[in-house]
Amino acid sequence: MAQIKSQIKRNLTNEKARQRNAAIKSEYRTQIKKVRVSAAKSDKATATIELNKAYALLDKAVSKGVIKANTAARKKAEIQKLVNSIA
Repeated sequence: MAQIKSQIKRNLTNEKARQRNAAIKSEYRTQIKKVRVSAAKSDKATATIELNKAYALLDKAVSKGVIKANTAARKKAEIQKLVNSIA
């Protein structure tokens, strides 16, 4: 356990950031799953709506520094390809 006051404060800050990052990650992962489920059901209208929500959450994660821009771009491309493959 840290004994230095500044390190104790830093540990608290790190824990808050960890929880915030975990919440943001969980949010966009859940949304990506919703896109995958709608794509599996071949429901293009729902998949498109869910896709737009996923895009917004991924962009939010990038702006908060939770993930890198290229990671978000890769995830967007993957789910876009799924939605485009629906006949």
